[in-house]
Amino acid sequence: MSLLRASFALILVGLLLSTAVLTAAQKDSRTKDAARHASDAAKTFTEIMNVKDKAIPKELLDTAEAIAVFPDVLKAAFFLGGRGGQGVISRRVKGGWSAPAFFNLSGVSFGPQIGAQKTDYILLIMNESGLNGLLKDKFELGGEASIAAGPIGREAAASTNPRLDAGILSYSRSKGVFLGAALKGAVISPDNDLNEAVYGTKAGEVLKEQAVPFAQMPPSVRIFPRTLVRYSIR
Repeated sequence: MSLLRASFALILVGLLLSTAVLTAAQKDSRTKDAARHASDAAKTFTEIMNVKDKAIPKELLDTAEAIAVFPDVLKAAFFLGGRGGQGVISRRVKGGWSAPAFFNLSGVSFGPQIGAQKTDYILLIMNESGLNGLLKDKFELGGEASIAAGPIGREAAASTNPRLDAGILSYSRSKGVFLGAALKGAVISPDNDLNEAVYGTKAGEVLKEQAVPFAQMPPSVRIFPRTLVRYSIR
């Protein structure tokens, strides 16, 4: 009987060790994914802003409450299509931008499309209504907060332009062409597997004011808020 108990004990210890190793490996993998998403988003934003006279107007960046970047969103379709991609969102905080929270972008689109296409999307969240939507488990663009195609370059309009009254301004870049593009019906939802692996908490907590001070931010994801600081101040 004692031998049987010892065998069960060894098996239990082995299972616990295997689970611990697997959990550590999963966390390491997710942490690397998070670093890649932050880096890709920073690179995409930099490339777009470095195109003179065809970038997002600085006046808009300086008044945005949060900025979302979703690189390489896959749009595959044959009459009925679906979007799917991952990205990061940082909100404006005192002295700069918050730690990037990780989100998914999904939705559907209709049209005579064949094949697959990758598109970069940038969203400027312009007011509290749009910002509050991000703190929910699921946020449909164009639902609770209005969304409009954002102006670019010298097209930056006066405040009387109705597009600038929208809660969210959206942009897209595909095949090198950058323009304002409405994303009505697309859904933003938190990727809390990544958020919890990196921060130990959910996206809504990460995006709260000064929830993760810069000094406590993992070095692997600092590149995104640092990039935003270079292009937008208040």
